[in-house]
Amino acid sequence: MNSIPSRAGLAHTLTPNLNLTTELRSKSKSTIKSKERPVVFNSTAAHPDPLPAGEGRGEGEGTPIHPTTSLFRPRGWSWISVALVALLEFGWPLLTHAADFSHATPVHRPPRLEPDYCGTTIPPNLAPLNFVLEEPGTRFHVRIHSTKGNPLELSSRTPSVAIPVKPWNALLRMNAGEPLYFDVFAKDQQERWVRFDTVTNTIAREEIDGYLVYRLLKPLYNIYVDVGIYQRNLQNYEEKEVLHNRSFGQGCLNCHTFLNQSPDNMAINIRSKSSGNPMLLIRSNAVAKVDRTAGYLSWHPSGRLLAFSANKLSLFFHTNAEETRDVFDAESNLNIYRVDSNTVVTPPPIAATNYLETWPSWSPDGRHLYFCRAPIGRRQRFSQVRYDLVRVPYDLDRDTWGEPETVISARETLLSAAQPRVSPDGRFLLFCLSKYGNFPIYQPNSDLYVMDLRTRQYRRLDINSDKSDSWHSWSSNSRWIVFSSKRRDGLFARPHISYVDEQGTFHKPLLLPQKNPAFYDSFIKTFNVPELIREPIQVKPSELARAVVAPRTVLRPTQETYREHPERQSGVAVDALKR
Repeated sequence: MNSIPSRAGLAHTLTPNLNLTTELRSKSKSTIKSKERPVVFNSTAAHPDPLPAGEGRGEGEGTPIHPTTSLFRPRGWSWISVALVALLEFGWPLLTHAADFSHATPVHRPPRLEPDYCGTTIPPNLAPLNFVLEEPGTRFHVRIHSTKGNPLELSSRTPSVAIPVKPWNALLRMNAGEPLYFDVFAKDQQERWVRFDTVTNTIAREEIDGYLVYRLLKPLYNIYVDVGIYQRNLQNYEEKEVLHNRSFGQGCLNCHTFLNQSPDNMAINIRSKSSGNPMLLIRSNAVAKVDRTAGYLSWHPSGRLLAFSANKLSLFFHTNAEETRDVFDAESNLNIYRVDSNTVVTPPPIAATNYLETWPSWSPDGRHLYFCRAPIGRRQRFSQVRYDLVRVPYDLDRDTWGEPETVISARETLLSAAQPRVSPDGRFLLFCLSKYGNFPIYQPNSDLYVMDLRTRQYRRLDINSDKSDSWHSWSSNSRWIVFSSKRRDGLFARPHISYVDEQGTFHKPLLLPQKNPAFYDSFIKTFNVPELIREPIQVKPSELARAVVAPRTVLRPTQETYREHPERQSGVAVDALKR
């Protein structure tokens, strides 16, 4: 892995040297009897001894504090058994005691955490929010607690805080809908403990879908080196490869899309000199190669149709701009791939000869196709090309289309729309607006907007940054979004998670947590197309790779001429679509 310099002054803290252990004491040949006491973890890799006398005991007492059994349930276990579990789960075990911080000097400000996990809303099934304390000190202690259960006590000689997964998961499940507190302490050069203001986050009641699928690639221009699609288990840090371009000659793979957040039905685009530009179609975990070049994809909720764009894109560069890369779309229209009949049609309402159409996205009821369109322009006037956000009615049973309707007008906003996505409950439309064009990941001014489809009112979201915010997707329960943002450095897009409450408020986003709290400081790949799915993808990478280079099933779609249904010609279908 290549690396870039770590954040200022933290290079010596970024090694994964936080060995977390739990003290689970018992008398020989007896059971552990524990009360509601803290779960204690400690990191002293450089100096593995207990806390100094007086710091690990209650006032005036010499009895060590026992951890809880509610998280580990060690009743009846011997000391050796418990220590072995601690060893396997957290690293080599160190016996320690929770410190007494009642006499710590208050600082009267919150601690500086990196990432900024302060004031966020957390899914109750999300992996621990590991972080680095950007505070001076010779020793650090973090107490994590909520209204129920026992606190987690973490102690370290470095400011890197890595939280054990299982007790964290148990604490969050126990306290869904409640606050989550981080009490942070640091020992200064004078051996005095100081206490920062408590950091408060909130644990949501609603879970997020369990897996996130994204593409990782280096911020290169037009050389497809080391590009892969991966799936991440959001409850822990497990990341698995879905498909990597090394398996088919270093081509491009992109625009993965799923049917109703199901991992069993998906589509992926491939661009390869040796294997052509096919689409991989996965239905009920069966893989087929479709010999048809496609762009941006969207499944109809019935699973019978795939809307896709056909784009003639060109990459060009700026010499004096915050973002040097740019994309111009010279030609584009929308098509429909009929999955069951293996045919392609190009209905005139979504493929007008005087417009560029792109970014198709079906509504969750399948009755509207949202997309973006702009009048055909010249590349020399690229900065004047702005896209409307449009939707067109569709009747699946009659296979008939209505007339396109402008939802967001570029003439009114003086901005360009991209990436429309409707929440699964049908209430909100999430989209991007930027100064021009249709490639928001390359637009530093790209922001997320939301429209309430009940009122048709829309607004810019408060969660935006001064860098590019784009590539958004919804959770299946419509309570979470994941989007890619370059807010950290303006170069690398990182996945951020935001909670959407019943009133339509989008809460402060949190950066996707990693096992190494300093992971993003040295990771030089960008995340894009983050898509939430409910379960892990079961198709193996080798099966997908084989479908590209040596497919067992090849589908060659037939292009059909779109013919209006007789009822549409008589006006009956149009009236039905308006209902």
